[in-house]
Amino acid sequence: MISKRIQEMVPSVTLAQSEKIAFLKKQGIDVIGFNIGEPDFNTPMNIIKKAEEAYSLGLTKYTPAAGMIDLREEVCRKFKKDYNLDYSVRDVIVSSGAKQSLTNALMAIVDPDDEVIVPTPCWISYIEMIKLTGGKAVLVEMDESNGFDLDVDKIAKHITPKTKAVLINSPNNPTGAVYKKQDVEKLGNLAVKHNFYIISDEIYEKLIYTEEQNCCTASISPEIKEKTITINGVSKSYAMTGWRIGFAVGPTDVIKAMSDYQGHTTTSPNSPAQYASIEALRNSEEFVQEMKKEFDKRRKYIVERLNKMEGIKCYEPKGAFYVMPNIKYFYGRKYKDFIINNPMDMCDYLLEESRIAVVTGAAFLAPHNIRISYSNSMENIKTGMDRMEEALKKLK
Repeated sequence: MISKRIQEMVPSVTLAQSEKIAFLKKQGIDVIGFNIGEPDFNTPMNIIKKAEEAYSLGLTKYTPAAGMIDLREEVCRKFKKDYNLDYSVRDVIVSSGAKQSLTNALMAIVDPDDEVIVPTPCWISYIEMIKLTGGKAVLVEMDESNGFDLDVDKIAKHITPKTKAVLINSPNNPTGAVYKKQDVEKLGNLAVKHNFYIISDEIYEKLIYTEEQNCCTASISPEIKEKTITINGVSKSYAMTGWRIGFAVGPTDVIKAMSDYQGHTTTSPNSPAQYASIEALRNSEEFVQEMKKEFDKRRKYIVERLNKMEGIKCYEPKGAFYVMPNIKYFYGRKYKDFIINNPMDMCDYLLEESRIAVVTGAAFLAPHNIRISYSNSMENIKTGMDRMEEALKKLK
């Protein structure tokens, strides 16, 4: 008999779609994938060589549950260098991916019936993680007309005595929004006033394409720092998604609780990957800038192409590597056996008719949008946009 908590969990749409696409490709069908949330670049060689070095040095044993001390010290140096924030190794936990750091944070602070406010659209796993703690996700919709900026006044209306945290993500998956400092500061002041935490997921921090900088929530003031748990990792910035190294920094007592929980679940992360992550944080900035430059070219191209398609509206995102075109114009339109009534219908249609894979916005609580990742070669993006344009023209 499967537990009630698992039966009530909504499976990951993106992972389910990846399996479907892999099956089509195995049949020899040419599918261009715009569904995956990971860089298409390989991990830089200097990082790979450090992993090889770890094996030859015998660094293949358990580390402390909270992660290798040398890596935690490097995380402290990163926050000092990037944001002038002072943390000690006791304020850092390294996990098997940022996803685990997020789960650890929620398990450490959320009791049954506590509330966690989440601005939407959002990464769907946030909601399922909150549900698994016994807490309640309170969803607050952000406005597409202003690029899904953080609306703190809307959030403030949902704060109650049960509010344990607000979970924000900037740069944002799926919208690409980059939250303004004044808005994050306003939210931080609410956290201090009402005594709740901010869980700030900053995994895309280095992928911002405008003059704006990432506003690290904890850097705003010492008081806000004490109410902030920052989630980050090496997966997006250094093309290391499969290495599964994430980390969190925050108040010492919260990090200790997260480490205690991790000690009874997965223990320490992969040892050679931890060792290689020191190199990523220390010596890989040139790679980050080159990758960012290429993503920016793709971002500008795909937004321009989408907005030239009849019926498509797509604002220009400032960060991450996703666009969120609005496809409401096509509701009620048909071609062959396909009728478009929602974003999932559009995803199925584009996969069948044009052999491109995109993700329904409904998976991120964006009911009139699809998510397209431009983490793909420019050649594939151009071909994919050609295919999409032709398919949309057939809908009448």
